[in-house]
Amino acid sequence: MDSDTLISVENLSRHYGNFCAVNNIQFEVKRGQVLGFLGPNGAGKTTTMQMITGTLAPTTGQISVAGYDLLDHPLKAKAAIGYLPEQPPVYQEMQVKEYLRFCAKLHHIPRHEITSAVNRVIEQCGLNTMTHRLIGNLSKGYQQRVGIAQAIIHNPSVVILDEPTIGLDPIQIREIRTLIQNLGKEHSVILSTHILPEVQAVCNHVQIINHGQLILSDTISGLFSQMQNTHFQIALRRPPDLELLKQIPEIEDVKAEDNNRFRIQHAADTNPAEALVEKAVAGNWGLYELIPEQQTLEQVFVELMDSDETSSNLSFPKEGIDSSAFAKVDIQS
Repeated sequence: MDSDTLISVENLSRHYGNFCAVNNIQFEVKRGQVLGFLGPNGAGKTTTMQMITGTLAPTTGQISVAGYDLLDHPLKAKAAIGYLPEQPPVYQEMQVKEYLRFCAKLHHIPRHEITSAVNRVIEQCGLNTMTHRLIGNLSKGYQQRVGIAQAIIHNPSVVILDEPTIGLDPIQIREIRTLIQNLGKEHSVILSTHILPEVQAVCNHVQIINHGQLILSDTISGLFSQMQNTHFQIALRRPPDLELLKQIPEIEDVKAEDNNRFRIQHAADTNPAEALVEKAVAGNWGLYELIPEQQTLEQVFVELMDSDETSSNLSFPKEGIDSSAFAKVDIQS
């Protein structure tokens, strides 16, 4: 494992009796990466995070953190990790600064460095006005900030966040995402989530897991570079017969919609827009709108899930998947 690889996972599996929660996955996290770990509920995200952080033993496989094997050198490996589980591990009856000093001692930060470490994470996490408040009296958003603060107080190489924005309001979500982006400048971050816009907003790498198996691994830029539009919408004041539209080269299908609008399908590597405009002008069709469609992140996610379902003949409930913005992509690993 090279010095830039902070987490290495090889042939990792976890079984609960006859049920396989994680099935022989492998991946690496490099220094400076913000990795979005995506999947529907029950896909194996949290189980994987628990194994990486050493709170759950794998059935098979090997995990290395910052060059240390997690089973052979657990203390050194875990010292390089900051972890925020889905439920922040905070003591409701403690004040914020009191709790963070307690966490600093748990991480064996030298006594003379504790005050500076606490002040650093208070500043990083925007807790300056909350230092003497009881954690139990804080909003959920600020409790999440305290949870992140305890995860980074020992300045770990890797920060693992499991569903850090779940249950927050839109303003709190935006603030936590900004905090995660800032963390990515100094740490490697694994963000486990099923909220698709979160990955687009803060991550530079993405992995998708379903039924315990990785079905996609790519950079965000690589993923978006493969997005290809295959449809556009047009509106015509004097539309011709559908068959005439279908005869335009490179148009594969045309579907009529309300108010003289049409959805045009074309091959991925073609663009019949220019030919269509020429025909519309020559035929006096009154073309006044032509809008290329951008597939959403939800559509890519569902297509990947559907492809995986077809290959595995399994099913999972699709309800509750938040979405916004990806596009069609070939599965790569």
